[in-house]
Amino acid sequence: MSTDTTTENPEAAAEPSPGAASRKRPTGHRRLLTRRDRITLGLMAGLPTILHIALVWLTALASIALAFTSWNGIGFDSIQWVGLQNFRELFTSNPQFWPAVEHNVVWFVVLILLPTPFGLFLAVQLDKSIRFSRVYQTAFFLPVVMSLAVIGFVWQLVYNPDTGLINSVIGANKPGHYIDWIGDPDLNLWAVLIAASWRHAGYMMILYLAGLKGVDPALREASALDGANEWQTFKNVVFPTLRPTNTVVLVVTIIEALRAFDLVFVFNKGAQGTELLSILVTNNIIGESSRIGYGSAIAVVLLVISLAVIIPYLIATFRKERRA
Repeated sequence: MSTDTTTENPEAAAEPSPGAASRKRPTGHRRLLTRRDRITLGLMAGLPTILHIALVWLTALASIALAFTSWNGIGFDSIQWVGLQNFRELFTSNPQFWPAVEHNVVWFVVLILLPTPFGLFLAVQLDKSIRFSRVYQTAFFLPVVMSLAVIGFVWQLVYNPDTGLINSVIGANKPGHYIDWIGDPDLNLWAVLIAASWRHAGYMMILYLAGLKGVDPALREASALDGANEWQTFKNVVFPTLRPTNTVVLVVTIIEALRAFDLVFVFNKGAQGTELLSILVTNNIIGESSRIGYGSAIAVVLLVISLAVIIPYLIATFRKERRA
């Protein structure tokens, strides 16, 4: 009977239902983004790109070009091309340049030998899921979140010769017994490094803690079954797996040592034994002399040292990604 009805009424059989018509897809090209969406997307992607190019790349290229000129910063018509004279003067006749390089090297050596192993120690202990682990992580990581300028002001109070914590504890806050931690050229660099190490340890703790979370627990279980103690497991099993993290830590520490500026500037503006390359750049560019070209030459030296560290790291990383 159903067959007869279909035969007698072919129009009814061919006519689609209203629901099917509403579900029919429109033909032709349909734009996924409206004009307003494209403008919004262009602004969201274009403005950050323009700012990045203007504030990073153009300024870097301008600094490189100005390094070969003599300019006092007043009027572009006063720019004079001097070639390599700035670099020649920097390497031969600047009494602060080589001490600044030495202090940057000391900064790196101290950071890599003291707060970095201490940060690894903290990460290993916190990776054991001890009680109040989150509280400890927050406490040790808090200096990293704080501004370096604020850290400098805090440690200035600690190092104060009269009312500072250290002199009060050791009894050196009496007339005739003061220890000037910031003003003494033999002490101020190490005093600043202690403050920098206090912050750097928390940074290293977070990096190593992230690396430890990626270690396969089966490796530790297999090591325990083989009779290895905790130290042997860490030395022979855990630490070798932290090689990528160690590479990141090394690069980060080098960058931190090269860009050190805030703490020293807050303490004593890089004078009396705390000279750094970043301080020399600032003093020559925005100081009383306003030697833009000479300060740019120092900045170029700092840039070359940074690239000498970063480029090999990027090449090695890209090679590993291609092999993977």
